[in-house]
Amino acid sequence: MSLKRLFTDHPDSVGESYLEHMSVALSFAGPLLVAGLAALIHAFLPFLFLTTASRKVKQLHARMVNRHPHPGDTSDRMPAWDPVI
Repeated sequence: MSLKRLFTDHPDSVGESYLEHMSVALSFAGPLLVAGLAALIHAFLPFLFLTTASRKVKQLHARMVNRHPHPGDTSDRMPAWDPVI
């Protein structure tokens, strides 16, 4: 497999360029880092950030499953409704 294909096969499979896919991935990375930090602080100080991490994860999950599928996207999609949420 060529080096270029390592960077483009997956973005192509969801109908995005490398830079478009990078942008989308980074738009999830920041909020996930914030949620992780909130969960870490909450682990030691349970009176802080009571719902911050779970709320952010639910928001990101909804955003991810409601993205419009691209041609050729055959990935399994999680259901948008979850009785636990």
